[in-house]
This record gives sequence, C-alpha cells and structure tokens, in this order.
Amino acid sequence: MILDNHDKEILRVIQNEGKISNQDLAEQVNLSPSACLRRVKALEENGIIIGYHCVLDSKELNLGLMALVSISMDKHTPERFEVFEKNIRNIPEVIECLLITGQSADYQLKLIVRDLEHYHQILLGKITKIAGVTGVHSSFVLNKVIENHAIPIY
Repeated sequence: MILDNHDKEILRVIQNEGKISNQDLAEQVNLSPSACLRRVKALEENGIIIGYHCVLDSKELNLGLMALVSISMDKHTPERFEVFEKNIRNIPEVIECLLITGQSADYQLKLIVRDLEHYHQILLGKITKIAGVTGVHSSFVLNKVIENHAIPIY
C-alpha cells in the first residue's frame, strides 16, 4: 500500500488520539467521514494499523518500579532461543522483550513491578529458571525522560 499525505496524517493523529471518533478524525485530516473511514479500514486491512491500545499509568496501578534486564544465554541455537521466548511470554511483568546484538547480552527485557521485592521474586522465581539463562544484569529506571509510543511517519 502506498501512503499519501491523508493516510500519513490519519496515522499521526490516531497514534496520539487512539480514541478519536471518525467524525473528529475526518475533520482533523480534512476528509469526509466516509472517505476517512474507508482509509482507516484500508490501513487496518493492509496491516499498517495492527491494533488499538490504551496507555495506563503504572504508578496508579501500584507498579512503581521499572527494570531493564539484560539476559545472556548459554547457547546460541534456534531451539534455545525458542524455549526462552516461549517461557518469557508467560511472565506478565515482562512488558517488552528484544533479541539484541552488539552487547554481551542476547536479550533486553523491560519489566514493570511493584517494588524491589516483587522484582526479586520474578527474577529468581521465573527468569533465572528458564533453561539456558546464564547471565542477568539489571538496571532500574529512575525517571522516564521520553516515553513515546508513536512511531514517526514519513
């Protein structure tokens, strides 16, 4: 799908205002409501828009500690990575898992937990018990300087 300026503007707006009505979206992007709706549906059908999410305040939910965890694996085989990835998906406190290069670690995790004790339980009770995990390095987030969920549209 080739995106024109209207499509790009639709994507910019709904990334920041996901709950916007079609009428309001159409007004912001200078389209009729029916044309706007057709474009949004086409963006969804072509896999450019893959879902809609709300953003929650973790502190209001008593999840005040964010940790970044580097994980090193004992073997670099597809089977070992598959086992790790299958198991890490079952830990709800892991809100992001990235397979990375250029570091001594193989994975970078982002965890959201209540406190240090909760983190300790997840680390020792779940993460280090996954077959193949040989190294763990943790960093704790002091402040979110930028937290942007929107990707740039060119």
